[in-house]
Amino acid sequence: MALTARTDSTRPQALAALREIARALSTTWDLDSTLDLIARKTTEVMHVDSCTIYLLDPDGEQLRLRASTGLAKRAWGRTTLRVGEGMTGYAVQCNCPVYAVDAQDDPHFKRIDEAEESAFQSLLAIPLRLEAVPIGAMNVQTLAPHTFTDDEIEIVSLIGELAAGALAKAQLLDKQKRQIEEMRALAQVSEVVTSPQYLHDILDVVTQMAAQVMDAAVCAIYLLNEDKTHLELYSARRASRPYRQRPPLPLGMGVLGQVALTGTPVYVADARVDARYIGGELAQEEGLVSLLCMPLSVRDHVIGVLACYTAVPHQFTDEQQSLLATLANQTALAIENARLLTNTAIVREMHHRIKNNLQTVAMLMQLQLPDADKLNTRQVLEINIHRIRSIAAVHEALSDKGLHLVDVKDVLERITRTTAETLLSPNRVEAIHVYGEQLLLPSREATALTLVVNELVQNALEHAFVSEHGTMGHIEVSLGRSADEWIIIVRDDGVGMPPDCAYGLGLELATTLVADDLNGRIRFNRPPQGGTEVSIRVPRSSVISKE
Repeated sequence: MALTARTDSTRPQALAALREIARALSTTWDLDSTLDLIARKTTEVMHVDSCTIYLLDPDGEQLRLRASTGLAKRAWGRTTLRVGEGMTGYAVQCNCPVYAVDAQDDPHFKRIDEAEESAFQSLLAIPLRLEAVPIGAMNVQTLAPHTFTDDEIEIVSLIGELAAGALAKAQLLDKQKRQIEEMRALAQVSEVVTSPQYLHDILDVVTQMAAQVMDAAVCAIYLLNEDKTHLELYSARRASRPYRQRPPLPLGMGVLGQVALTGTPVYVADARVDARYIGGELAQEEGLVSLLCMPLSVRDHVIGVLACYTAVPHQFTDEQQSLLATLANQTALAIENARLLTNTAIVREMHHRIKNNLQTVAMLMQLQLPDADKLNTRQVLEINIHRIRSIAAVHEALSDKGLHLVDVKDVLERITRTTAETLLSPNRVEAIHVYGEQLLLPSREATALTLVVNELVQNALEHAFVSEHGTMGHIEVSLGRSADEWIIIVRDDGVGMPPDCAYGLGLELATTLVADDLNGRIRFNRPPQGGTEVSIRVPRSSVISKE
């Protein structure tokens, strides 16, 4: 029911309560502190069990629960009422106080389960007005049935007028702070554009700043792959739990794929139910609701998408859309700049590595000079060809996977395939197998280990399978790990090493590389079942920081 106010002898107590609230409000500035203080002080001076404040969203159609002393905290920021919905929404619609002794029987009452308000009986709601225009609403509730007097209604209404002025001041201050943060964020992104940083560093800075200034649950950046066929997630920032890694998204598929294909921004009110959005169930699980996607474009070419998610239904304002568009444009320039720097660094790094490895090849060939009279030309050429191919395989892996780590298992599989095609004797050796765990090492260590295994395999091919051996031979390369070491075993089922075996150049090279470049140890064994087994143990601590 709508009410008009009367006054009586309780005026002195009312004025005392209002003065207390006014003094308290004069000491607060930011919006959240002001909301909390209004709710607490109103609860105290009115001797009620709950005071709840709703503010209008920028669209002017939804009231959003922002503070309360009695309702469940998980409802804050999430619970909304349309203007006219519930007793609180009705108070805003009619622009006057509304109350009921038994609120849950009132025709305007709406139960909000997540707010846990079923225990309250009586409710008084008043609009928060600034120059007669509602900016929100406030309600007070009691656990026991209570008839609100005209004086109580007037006091709460006067508190509402004080609160509206304080909230307007706090909202203005918050808006100014946001504008300053937005300008600072744009300035930081502009600085990043010209800074010598790598791509992932830049993207992490952008997503973190975007999440802050947009007050978003998640901001993520997707970039097109080299073939321009799929979007891949490169960076994501969220305040609470981690943002789950997404699989590559085909160009043109889903909301993000359409943005990348058309270069046009897209807004999704609720990603959990929108048919255009791929991954609605995942959005539901992660608490992601509204979505705004901006294309990342350089010279009219889309290179990716900047996506901004909120945890509650949200209509992005024109200012927010303009800000995200500016961030997207600046980010695209930063990405282009980072890629140019990265390409320059790649050329410089590859030049350095190739020079070092050519020097390694030259050193190995020089080591062979004392034995030149004992070797035929074909043998010398074949040995060095396979050493060069071992190094080349490492470079091929680097070009495929990047400059950081090399998958040694993959490189060894490539080398053994080549060896099987060129060096195997069809009458003596059936196959060379590489199996075990993936072993990721920095390029220097990977090159050294690859050369070692190559020398051991070539040594086995040359000496383990003599013609009188009879049966077809096998060579196995096994990769594994313990808590402290990488363990590589090269095993053959040939005639085995003689007890007085003298190390040739290949075995000396293998021993030196293991000790000097890998800080490891190598051991030659004669297993009971026959053949030769060479074990290489490399401490993981020597490369653990690079894994």
